[in-house]
Amino acid sequence: MAVTVSISDSFDGGNIEVISVSEPVVSAGGRTAKCTVTVHVKPDVHTELEQITHYQYFAFRAFVSGLGGGDDGVKLLTVQYVVANAHAVSYPEAWPGTTICYSSGSLEPSDDDAWRRNLTTKYVDGKLTWTQAHTANGSTFFSFWPPYTYNRHLKLISDCAAQISARGGAIGEYNPVVESLGQTLEGREMECISVGNGKLTAWIQHRQHPGETMAEFFAEGFLHRLLGLDADAELDDATKGILEQYRLYVIPCMCPDGAVRGHLRTNSVGANLNREWATVRGHEGYEEGYVAPSKERSPEVHAVLSKMDETGCDFFLDVHGDEELPYVFFSGAEKTPVWGDRIMHLHGYFISCFERANSDVQKKIGYPPPESEEHAKKYMNVATNQVSNRFGCLGLTLEMPYKDCETNPDPDKGFGPARAKQLGRNLVEALGDVRPYLRAEGEFWSEFSDEDAYVVPTDEFKEEGFVMLKKRFYSDVRPHDA
Repeated sequence: MAVTVSISDSFDGGNIEVISVSEPVVSAGGRTAKCTVTVHVKPDVHTELEQITHYQYFAFRAFVSGLGGGDDGVKLLTVQYVVANAHAVSYPEAWPGTTICYSSGSLEPSDDDAWRRNLTTKYVDGKLTWTQAHTANGSTFFSFWPPYTYNRHLKLISDCAAQISARGGAIGEYNPVVESLGQTLEGREMECISVGNGKLTAWIQHRQHPGETMAEFFAEGFLHRLLGLDADAELDDATKGILEQYRLYVIPCMCPDGAVRGHLRTNSVGANLNREWATVRGHEGYEEGYVAPSKERSPEVHAVLSKMDETGCDFFLDVHGDEELPYVFFSGAEKTPVWGDRIMHLHGYFISCFERANSDVQKKIGYPPPESEEHAKKYMNVATNQVSNRFGCLGLTLEMPYKDCETNPDPDKGFGPARAKQLGRNLVEALGDVRPYLRAEGEFWSEFSDEDAYVVPTDEFKEEGFVMLKKRFYSDVRPHDA
């Protein structure tokens, strides 16, 4: 039986186009073989507002057969994988330092730590390459970052609903609700889990950009702790504290259509949801501006913002992933009208609280703030800016790395699903610590220590081959000719 490798993306969240698979060349001894697989990342639907076609996220299955075959058969197939259009993706500057993720056997391994990093990954001459030694027949899944499938999403929602429905659980006294705020353009539900008896209202949403799968792992970690899913329905004291202080609204996945399609940043019609939170005036081709959110193009944002207008908002967190920077970091509403001493000090204090709870968090490296107030106003269609100003509240965007995390490097696993989930669990401590100050009056920040101060972030750090994007804000894509 001949040795073969077959490539496919026909699974939930898959994304790859096969360009070529070379015939395996068997060694003179007959025990080993080599071949090359060349692929392209498929693009998202074209984005009307930004006039760009995003793409970078990929996930595919390599199925090997024909290994073994008795004492004289081929025992090892070494495959060089080549992403030939890596130079043309949304963030080609992100490839240096990237290590591709792989899982042997299963797309959804029972242990999230089963995903490993391929340390042979290189970006050379505009191509992303890595070599994998296949020693057994069957499946190996490769991805820019481990997938969070729609099937897993549905299980998360089901687990939350089952926990809420169970009699005698500690969560019952905090009025938990699982509801749909509406449907996407492809008919998927926009699920929201709300819980808590407090006077403050907190909104935490995840995965506006569907290829940022770490965001939904974060959501899973947070919801499991919030509802006692990992503790036989028991709630720890810190969790009870925030449930008594807040009413929390959690959206695990803002863009399920894009997630199923394997998109990087857009929904099924090409809307970048994190640019759909306000109408953009003076947009070319639109007499009345680019109206957003809209039920026709961005029903996901329309549904969430409508509900938020009903409930109000005292704290907002939008959870994302960043392709370039190998750090966990935050950006806020810097230079927008709401930004002043109060929000600035809350911003710095909240990050310090999170940093004390989880050492992956840091505040020095991140997106540089806008250059001016005038420049910041151009980004009022970004969720954090819109919500912060709409409700006069602390709003932040959390970014987690696709790469390994420089604060706690782990080359073999990188920053993976388990660490994203742990970060979600530790949101509990940060919410509890910041709570007394969210609507406090006067110069409450006089109580804070120097280490709690706001730090102006920079994207300057040492990494071989890194190119700093001096004009990149809110994860904008820099034109390739800039």
